Amino acid sequence: MAASASVVPAAVTAAVVPVLSTSGDFSNLREIKKQLLLIAGLTRERGLLHSSKWSAELAFSLPPLPLAELQPPPPITEEDAQDMDAYTLAKAYFDVKEYDRAAHFLHGCNSKKAYFLYMYSRYLSGEKKKDDETVDSLGPLEKGQVKNEALRELRVELSKKHQARELDGFGLYLYGVVLRKLDLVKEAIDVFVEATHVLPLHWGAWLELCNLITDKEMLKFLSLPDTWMKEFFLAHIYTELQLIEEALQKYQNLIDVGFSKSSYIVSQIAVAYHNIRDIDKALSIFNELRKQDPYRIENMDTFSNLLYVRSMKSELSYLAHNLCEIDKYRVETCCVIGNYYSLRSQHEKAALYFQRALKLNPRYLGAWTLMGHEYMEMKNTSAAIQAYRHAIEVNKRDYRAWYGLGQTYEILKMPFYCLYYYRRAHQLRPNDSRMLVALGECYEKLNQLVEAKKCYWRAYAVGDVEKMALVKLAKLHEQLTESEQAAQCYIKYIQDIYSCGEIVEHLEESTAFRYLAQYYFKCKLWDEASTCAQKCCAFNDTREEDGNSSLGTVYRIIFRAD
Repeated sequence: MAASASVVPAAVTAAVVPVLSTSGDFSNLREIKKQLLLIAGLTRERGLLHSSKWSAELAFSLPPLPLAELQPPPPITEEDAQDMDAYTLAKAYFDVKEYDRAAHFLHGCNSKKAYFLYMYSRYLSGEKKKDDETVDSLGPLEKGQVKNEALRELRVELSKKHQARELDGFGLYLYGVVLRKLDLVKEAIDVFVEATHVLPLHWGAWLELCNLITDKEMLKFLSLPDTWMKEFFLAHIYTELQLIEEALQKYQNLIDVGFSKSSYIVSQIAVAYHNIRDIDKALSIFNELRKQDPYRIENMDTFSNLLYVRSMKSELSYLAHNLCEIDKYRVETCCVIGNYYSLRSQHEKAALYFQRALKLNPRYLGAWTLMGHEYMEMKNTSAAIQAYRHAIEVNKRDYRAWYGLGQTYEILKMPFYCLYYYRRAHQLRPNDSRMLVALGECYEKLNQLVEAKKCYWRAYAVGDVEKMALVKLAKLHEQLTESEQAAQCYIKYIQDIYSCGEIVEHLEESTAFRYLAQYYFKCKLWDEASTCAQKCCAFNDTREEDGNSSLGTVYRIIFRAD
């Protein structure tokens, strides 16, 4: 998608931010630190607290500046001076979430800072009212049923300012947010790209743009500014698009140029390893991050997912208690506690804590997905479907929600629906064997056996996590009386099991040896048949085979037991 960003005149930019070089290299870290400290202050003044925190954390990771190089605050314009009293009062109201009150006192202000806070207050007031309507239901609310009523008015006003080229970088950011909320995705992307050109230091604009990019091809057509901030954006978007190798390379480059102490970069690397299921590496990095920043709450829900997968109950319990002491009313804390109860198979309590997380933030993706998992455990498929659908509304790139929907429709024995959702999950995670195996099973149920075989083989080729693809492929070849191919699959399966030394389900291992014993017997390869038959004796289900069965015949002839 081409982004035809029109660059706002330099005079407008200079009115917001003193002119600072934001070139694409990292040769002058002192200059970069000055820029980060400046934008941290500017975003804080406008109530953009997450962007302010991000910039401040990144600045903290760089060496301190000498007194002579510390920059004075930006100069106050005549318009700023005229609006100072109204802005100061409104900002106080804004900080305690009295958004309508803040907007009331800012009405008619002309300075860019006051105008942004006026429009942003109106936007947040509408969001708060929308959340108040949805917070107690959380269940079967159709998309679009509850809306931010302020969005259309804001769009009209901001559009006029945009056409007159009167929006600064922050105004463009807010205009893009409004367009995104109205599902005007193409227009929103163009405006966010424009915002990154006008004010490349504002992380919030980059992050919003990241949330709208669906694939790498789309990324190629964006006309992005040549700035060092672009490297952080690319690392983030690569992580989101599951391009983990590229993301890790970007983050390593950022560490090498001087950001080795950045807790943000360390956490992103941990998330990247989590996404490729390198659980040991991710756990190790998260543990180091906890030592470096023990009161950090961001990404701790991802850390708890890893502890859950490893069934580390005591560590998960400690994490939950620790986060409760820091802030029990954070969404991440509620998700960690939910994971703890889920690991203890207390699924009702787990779902309750995920609901608490969503009352704090109805747009928190992880909580919707995890709540869907809990409803699945409780056999409440309709509630699970609703939760997964909400997750997709928040972020269409959440493969877990698509996969969860596939599982629910599989339980409901609706294979065509199931196939659609598994395909979407596979598109997002093309190299995840679990998605491919699920797709293969779906095709098998629909009697599309050629497609099923392709999926199982692809799952094996990309590294079968659950060691089931070859067995399923072998059984499919059995069903099609393709004995040679079935035998080859079972041989590969046995070789893989013994080479990695993993403990597997005895049933599948015994299935493989049983088939191979019969196969070698038919081929008159007596030694191989004997070896496989002897292996079968290690498993109860094959050792107790009926003497009249085909394997029983193999036993009698090989062991001369007749």
